[in-house]
Amino acid sequence: MRTPYGQECRYYYADFNRGRNEQLCQLVEANPASEPWIPDVCKECPVPSIVRANACEHMQLRGRVVKGFLGFGRKMIIEAYCAKVQRKVDEPHVGCGECHGDSQIASLFNE
Repeated sequence: MRTPYGQECRYYYADFNRGRNEQLCQLVEANPASEPWIPDVCKECPVPSIVRANACEHMQLRGRVVKGFLGFGRKMIIEAYCAKVQRKVDEPHVGCGECHGDSQIASLFNE
């Protein structure tokens, strides 16, 4: 679904049908340790760019909202985990480095 800032994000949900005003981020909803989410967090959120850059089916994202300096502003912190190699991913835009070597496209370049 398209966020209020024009990016496509699979974790954003909005329902304005028949007078409803419901917006939520499913990554934040799944993490009880997160600060409350507001739509302004979508402006600087790295999740849409991570999903565009890395479409690995084994990567699991976990997000939480943190308050900025002196409580002003909020931003999304993303943690990525690879379920295939069972380890934390340091750079979610790139991936773990293990999964993509198995793909058919990667085998074309290795020949």
